[in-house]
Amino acid sequence: MAAILSLYPYNPLLYCPTPPSSSGSSSCIDGRGSKAVVLAAHSNPKILKTNRKSKYGQVLSPYDSDEEDEGIEEEKEDDDDDDGWLSNEEFAEPANFDVGSKRFKSNAIKGKDRQQEKEFGVRSFNNGESTKTPGSERLASLRLNSSGKLGRNLKEKKYPRLSEEIDLDVKWIPLLDYLTTFGIKESHFIQMYARHMSSLQINVCSAQERLEYLFSVGVKHRDVRRILLRQPQILEYTVDNNLKSHVAFLMGLGIPNSRIGQIIAAAPSLFSYSVENSLKPTVRYLIEEVGIKEKDLSKVIQLSPQILVQRIDISWNTRYMFLTKELGAPRDSIVKMVKKHPQLLHYSIDDGLLPRINFLRSIGMKNSDILKVLTSLTQVLSLSLEENLKPKYLYLVNELHNEVQSLTKYPMYLSLSLDQRIRPRHRFLVSLKKAPKGPFPLGSLVPTDECFCEQWAGTSLDKYLAFRQRLLIRKFAEKYERKM
Repeated sequence: MAAILSLYPYNPLLYCPTPPSSSGSSSCIDGRGSKAVVLAAHSNPKILKTNRKSKYGQVLSPYDSDEEDEGIEEEKEDDDDDDGWLSNEEFAEPANFDVGSKRFKSNAIKGKDRQQEKEFGVRSFNNGESTKTPGSERLASLRLNSSGKLGRNLKEKKYPRLSEEIDLDVKWIPLLDYLTTFGIKESHFIQMYARHMSSLQINVCSAQERLEYLFSVGVKHRDVRRILLRQPQILEYTVDNNLKSHVAFLMGLGIPNSRIGQIIAAAPSLFSYSVENSLKPTVRYLIEEVGIKEKDLSKVIQLSPQILVQRIDISWNTRYMFLTKELGAPRDSIVKMVKKHPQLLHYSIDDGLLPRINFLRSIGMKNSDILKVLTSLTQVLSLSLEENLKPKYLYLVNELHNEVQSLTKYPMYLSLSLDQRIRPRHRFLVSLKKAPKGPFPLGSLVPTDECFCEQWAGTSLDKYLAFRQRLLIRKFAEKYERKM
């Protein structure tokens, strides 16, 4: 016990600051004949630089100053705090200056749009006074009027249904675009959002890093959609603090590297369980209470990874008590069942175990016979009654002329395909006139096709496969005619 538990390693805006009181000024006449005031940052203007532009793409005033540059840089720092996905430059609307007459024009602000001019903080002229709103307010207003409209159009165009169902933020689009490469559609995003809202708010780079790690340990590209639909929180689990420790835990159980990805795909929710407080205690319970040997633990988990994420104590105790009471099954037999088919611990007693046991009773099997069959082939508890067990039983007694007790010797019969294995081999031997009189030997159904042809049919494998194909086509045609 100490050995197995020691295996887990963990480990568009023109921004002009208010000029100082010593700043000089000059007046000019605007297009309407009224006097406007043009402010300069210094008493002596600098050499005109008519081609300078702000970070928003606008041409700057020919009286730009160093102070103005500093102001723009401060505004840039404020902008960095906002992790908006779209660049401000996408929304910039350039302003033009007639340097000769010092007349200010805006391509974006004309006539009746002067109220909007004030809202955006661009200079307005009122009795010779220059006014403007703070930079942060202008930036917010810009994004509200420009990015809001562009972002709304973008998300409604790319994800119309998702936009209707949820309050889709345009910042999420890079992540959504990335996840669509795994076959995830709008309906799936809605499911993910309903299951775990914040899973769609992850930075796309972080999500890519986490999925790339899962690929590195064997998760297949085709399994990502199913994993994220069942456990979208995986996009939030960090590699170093979560994913690696859980993968190390699985390796510590002796699970081969080649199987790690399959286990994650089968039970992605294991990442939401604490290694120390949940997964390790489950393993300890399987060993100490259920009786699974340490050398068999890896095989059990590979057969049913879900066993790590269920209340194993409740599952084991209820099914142990049921089988003991219903069939008189000893503990060793039940442990063998769990070892061979740990899915047994997931099956419902009322809808799964009991109906199948009652069916075996109904065909004449005693409790002792049922126990032999279940101990040898526990998978019987997973087979459909109507589509599997009943048709095979009827073929056994009506076509193969066997007694039901033959199942205790050849329980494997119940796990074989009726259309792919049982019927073709029986009919093939009959066609060759090599079927023995009396009960058909169930032993001929067990070996591989090659061994069957060599030992029982005495013919080539190709001949048998061709016969089986014709039989399957005929069977399919009969089913199709019945449906029509």
